[in-house]
Amino acid sequence: MSEPIAQELAALAARHEGGQPEAILAAAAERFPGRVALACSFGVEDCVLVDAVGRARLPIEIFTIDTGFLFAETYALWSRLEERHGVRIRAVKGDAPAVVPAGEPPPWERDPDACCDVRKVRPLRATLAALAPTGAWVTGIRRDQTPDRAGARVFEWDARFGLAKVNPLVAWTSEDVWRHARAHQVPTNPLHDQGYPSIGCAPCTSPVRPGEDPRAGRWRGREKTECGLHVRPAGGEPRR
Repeated sequence: MSEPIAQELAALAARHEGGQPEAILAAAAERFPGRVALACSFGVEDCVLVDAVGRARLPIEIFTIDTGFLFAETYALWSRLEERHGVRIRAVKGDAPAVVPAGEPPPWERDPDACCDVRKVRPLRATLAALAPTGAWVTGIRRDQTPDRAGARVFEWDARFGLAKVNPLVAWTSEDVWRHARAHQVPTNPLHDQGYPSIGCAPCTSPVRPGEDPRAGRWRGREKTECGLHVRPAGGEPRR
């Protein structure tokens, strides 16, 4: 990343810190015309962003990483969001098969990090490579979700994927997101009402008990808390 880009992103981050997602998305669309895409995983945060893009008719592409193992409720929400806003959420898939061969242990049990890498990280890397280095990707991450996300900024450089990263909801709390979703009647995943605050692939996501961390249901029983898309080391730059 060049020094001028670093300074520009820092200035954008400072200008839009605490701003509304619609304004941040509009700024991203203006700064990266034709080269900005929203990565949607169908959590409530991403649903809020899809709603904002759709209502404002912003020129931002929307895509999702379809691992083939999403919940049925997630696929239904995908269709509902497209129908409501007249948008297309493009499916991005990896090379790994979506069917586990008979007699073999499932990949998420054998090596969950490798499973996430081939089904999520590699497809995302290939998608973002088409935007790099002059484009940007939009995410729904928040600082209070995990320690790896605590240092995220509204606009920042993603050294791992080699392009700008836009996080319109980064300063919001979960309560802020849900308040906005209810106020705008944003469609969300019904699993949220069944004890799933964080929803990923069906085999690796379980309900969260009262008092647990919101991501305790992801890869339960393991130290793993991230699929690898937003992991950051202590120094602040994303891990390569």
